[in-house]
Amino acid sequence: MAIPLFLVILLILLTSSFTFSSPVQDSELVVQVHDNITASRRNLAFLSCGTGNPIDDCWRCNADWEKNRKQLANCAIGFRKRAIEGRDGKIYVVTDSGDDAVNPKSGTLRYGVIQNEPLWIIFARDMVIKLKQELMMNSFKTIDGRGSSVHIAGGPCITIQYVTNIIIHGINIHDCKQGENAYVRDTPQHYGWRTLSDGDGISVFGGSHIWIDHCSLSNCRDGLIDAIQGSTAIMTSNNYVTHHNKVMLLGHSDTYTQDKNMQVTIAFNHFGEGLVQRMPRCRHGYFHVVNNDYTHWKMYAIGGSAAPTINSQGNRFLAPDNRFSKEVTKHEIAPQSEWKKWNYRSEGDLMLNGAFFTRSCRCNFKLCQGVELECKTIFSGWLHDNESGCT
Repeated sequence: MAIPLFLVILLILLTSSFTFSSPVQDSELVVQVHDNITASRRNLAFLSCGTGNPIDDCWRCNADWEKNRKQLANCAIGFRKRAIEGRDGKIYVVTDSGDDAVNPKSGTLRYGVIQNEPLWIIFARDMVIKLKQELMMNSFKTIDGRGSSVHIAGGPCITIQYVTNIIIHGINIHDCKQGENAYVRDTPQHYGWRTLSDGDGISVFGGSHIWIDHCSLSNCRDGLIDAIQGSTAIMTSNNYVTHHNKVMLLGHSDTYTQDKNMQVTIAFNHFGEGLVQRMPRCRHGYFHVVNNDYTHWKMYAIGGSAAPTINSQGNRFLAPDNRFSKEVTKHEIAPQSEWKKWNYRSEGDLMLNGAFFTRSCRCNFKLCQGVELECKTIFSGWLHDNESGCT
């Protein structure tokens, strides 16, 4: 799979004080994202392998990261920062690429993710896992693909439903299909009847404290990442996203007001070739979109409805050549008199090839002076073995 070739030189601006249309229960985490990026930039002079990306610099500069895999859990920033995932559990090694949706064998991925206790799940070797039905995850699990080439592809993919504290790191997720009406096990004690799944790469339904990092995602039946039905405290970072129409849906519907509490950080991702729209498509909640590289879209990059707050900082937007698709933003299903009251904010974004961001706000604020930050998305997506450590 191609690695993006762009070195992104972006501006990050400290969040100004203003009133949001949706609640941010822990607004300090927004400021901490900026502080972490700034601190990582300052460390470039001292770390030979530093990139200015605070997530990667937290673990990749340690040549012995494999001996302390769980350090990764301390590297998150943003709204997912305070989760613990499988950090306090045992290491579980996937040795078998097979799958049984009701009676999974020990050694398979499904057997690990349904357990009740916290687990840090790693892989014995490279493997392609074609799931029979959607993979129902239990709480406090980390799927850590570092050191192996792991593909979840060709069948139904990952469902995170009413569970919490999940990391999915370093996995290739692509060509996901719709699941069947079938029985599927979700804990060692329980399996139940599941209706047709949507065919998402990763579906988050009522989940919280979810971190999706360094995954490569493409070409699924429905969305690549969908988070709905009251999901919150989510971060997607360092992912390489390609070849898909409706990329990322955040929020169930305009009438589902429980999603007003949704908080999502989207950072250091590369939105690459073959993408059309929804990077992301937001409803109701608060969405911090920071230091992403948008090199391809056909309709728009960031959109929303139902009065979301979208805080776009330090992203690079390279518009397509089509003169009718230069706008980064889309205000869905609302007249201008309504969407002008929503909070679409852009600070320090780099607009190329005629790209433009239509701001809207019902508040008064003054842009702060920015701090220049060199950040890289060149290592977004799944990391090859020789990219996993300090080089």
